[in-house]
Amino acid sequence: MSNAIFPMKLNHLSFPSHEPARTAAFFETYLGFTIAPAQGHWILKRPGFDVVIEDVEAQAPHWPSTFHVGFELPSRAEVESLHARMVADGVPMETDVIDHERGSRFFCHAPGGVMFELNTRADAAPEYRDTFN
Repeated sequence: MSNAIFPMKLNHLSFPSHEPARTAAFFETYLGFTIAPAQGHWILKRPGFDVVIEDVEAQAPHWPSTFHVGFELPSRAEVESLHARMVADGVPMETDVIDHERGSRFFCHAPGGVMFELNTRADAAPEYRDTFN
């Protein structure tokens, strides 16, 4: 068995949702994905990878309390702007914008229950900046 590292890229993420249309709309509205509905699921596209939302009808998924998906924004101003927009739209928030040594962030829940972290590394403490490469 070899320990060699070979090139890989993220192909897709897949999430079950009992509210697939609302979950897909969250990805489109707040995260900039385009939506391609398909039979039994939704395919959401961004440059470099896809997200698949699986329709699980009435059965709500049970996510571990700390499970989340993180997306990075270029600046704290963009983190704060997106947070304000989501709050105004009634998106369920887990936190306000948090000052953190690894960069500002907040956590929220999409329809269907998946938790998201929206962060920036632009204001990370200097000792963490080299760990992001």
